[in-house]
Amino acid sequence: MSSDSIKNFSSLETPGYVGFANLPNQVHRKSVKKGFEFTLMVVGESGLGKSTLVNSLFLTDLYPERVIPDVTEKATQTVKLDASTVEIEERGVKLRLTVVDTPGYGDAIDNTDSFTAILRYIDEQFERFLRDESGLNRRNIVDNRIHCCFYFISPFGHGLKPLDIEFMKQLHHKVNIVPVIAKADVLTKKEVQRLKQRVLDEIAENGIKIYPLPECDSDEDEEYKEQVRQLKQAVPFAVCGANTLLEVRGRKVRGRLYPWGVVEVENPEHCDFIKLRTMLITHMQDLQEVTQEVHYENYRSERLAKGAPAPPPKRTTTLEDKSGAFTEKDRMLQEKEAELKRMQEMLAAMQAQIQQQQ
Repeated sequence: MSSDSIKNFSSLETPGYVGFANLPNQVHRKSVKKGFEFTLMVVGESGLGKSTLVNSLFLTDLYPERVIPDVTEKATQTVKLDASTVEIEERGVKLRLTVVDTPGYGDAIDNTDSFTAILRYIDEQFERFLRDESGLNRRNIVDNRIHCCFYFISPFGHGLKPLDIEFMKQLHHKVNIVPVIAKADVLTKKEVQRLKQRVLDEIAENGIKIYPLPECDSDEDEEYKEQVRQLKQAVPFAVCGANTLLEVRGRKVRGRLYPWGVVEVENPEHCDFIKLRTMLITHMQDLQEVTQEVHYENYRSERLAKGAPAPPPKRTTTLEDKSGAFTEKDRMLQEKEAELKRMQEMLAAMQAQIQQQQ
């Protein structure tokens, strides 16, 4: 073999360098290639600007064919959940965003059971994920669990309504709740601060747990620590949304035009829109981790304590090939399914034994 045909494998790294520092780059490439998933739920009364705010946050139109019901339809409307999914790509990074809207919430005269459908939907997503995890094919599981819930508070009241308190009490242990004061442009700055403090006091009085922003590590830079401190001070976020581009002082801004001036949506002096978007984007991974490690694990432990999850749907694959012989692959699948069933039965027995000892 000639020396010309042999290509030298050259390394540009310095001697004594192993290459462990390159591991984050491998994770980054793999994550970018796979893409990201995030599910956001928006809850609040009609007319608080939920759809406008979501479209403003992600610079997209999630409801191109939406039909707004008239007064007669609203009188008999019940709470339903509408999930809209859109693929967003920015600088090569793909995000599969699912926004779950709750039309009809809080619009009825008797809102006693208005949050029951929302509670059932969240549990259904947990149950679906649990079944997919218990199945044989766990490689391509679609995560539709609710990672964050924006709860819209009306700016026209004097704090939280009884419905707001009851809703957050029922769901704060199942989902990350982020309180949002809607249409903040109808309030002065003093009124906004007064309403924020009133909402925080009522949340504390009723023992409601909202999403806590994670604490900064000591080795974080000062700029990031200051950003997190300002985000914590801004809770609950007082926001207003707008999809209209206006020209102000020679530059294009998204905002609302009034006879006395322009409310710039992306101006921190006017509202907390930028802070809300920063919180959602910079802590998106933490929201998913809290959903996985806290809320889902709580549901999973409760579900397994009551009994093993329902088995996944039966496979439709035939156990005999065209020649009528039993294939080796099908035999292995049957053995794995039987082993999985035995493990679920053992786990259920252990949970029952622990319950009896307690």
